[in-house]
Amino acid sequence: MARRKLGFWRRFAVMTVKPMIKVLTRRAWAGMEHIPAEGGVIIVVNHISHADPLAVAHYIYDAGRWPSFLAKSGLFEVPVLGYLLKAVHQIPVRRGTTDAVKALEAARAGIRNGEAVVIYPEGTTSREPDLWPMRGKTGAARLWLDTRAPMIPVVMWGPEQIFDPRTKKLDLFPRKLMQITTGAPIDLSAWADAQPSAQTLTEITDHIMLHLRDMLVELRGGTPPPLWTPKRSSRSSERSSEEERAA
Repeated sequence: MARRKLGFWRRFAVMTVKPMIKVLTRRAWAGMEHIPAEGGVIIVVNHISHADPLAVAHYIYDAGRWPSFLAKSGLFEVPVLGYLLKAVHQIPVRRGTTDAVKALEAARAGIRNGEAVVIYPEGTTSREPDLWPMRGKTGAARLWLDTRAPMIPVVMWGPEQIFDPRTKKLDLFPRKLMQITTGAPIDLSAWADAQPSAQTLTEITDHIMLHLRDMLVELRGGTPPPLWTPKRSSRSSERSSEEERAA
C-alpha cells in the first residue's frame, strides 16, 4: 500500500509510535529486499518479548508494507488502544474459542486482498529458557495451505532487552539495539499437493519453526537446541484442538 493512501488512522499511528520507537532503539536491519513490494504475503516472526511487535512493525513499515498482525483479543478490549488497533486493521485472535477460526478467516481475506499479514507461529512469547523458538501452532501452516501466498521469515534479537518475559523487567534506557533480518521465502514445495491433515500441518509448522531458529543463529550466535515443547496442563490440552486453528 502506498503510504500516501494510508488514511488518517494509519498516519496517526505512524506519527505517534514511530518517533517513540526511534528514541528507544537503535537498528541493525537487513534483508528488507525479501519483503515483496505488493501482493498478499504471510510474514512469520519469532516471538521473544512483548516489545517486539513494535520493533517488527517499524521494520515492515520501513520496508514499504503495512503490517496487519494477528494479535490477542484482549488488546482490543483496552480503551482507546482497542479502537486504534481496529482502525489500523489489526486482526484479533480470541484464543481457546471457536472465534479463533474467525481470525484465520480475516487473515485469509486480507492476504487475498493483497495485505501483509504478520503471524507469530508460536502464538505467545517463547517459553524456551534462552528464548529460542519453540514448537508453533498450526495457524501459519493453515494460512499457507489456503492461500499459497509467499511465506516470508523474519527473525529478531534485541526486544528482550526492553522487556524480558522471563524476568518481567522493563528497561528503556540506554537505547537497545534491535537486530532484525528477513530471509527469502520459505520453501514449502514439499507440501505443494498436500491436504490440511494433522500430520501435514505439524510437518509444515515444524519446518517453519526450524527455519526461524536457524536464521536466528546468525543474529545471536550459539548452538540452537531442538524445538522446545512447552508443558501443557490437562485443561489446556482439552481445548487445544480449537487453539491450534490460530497462531
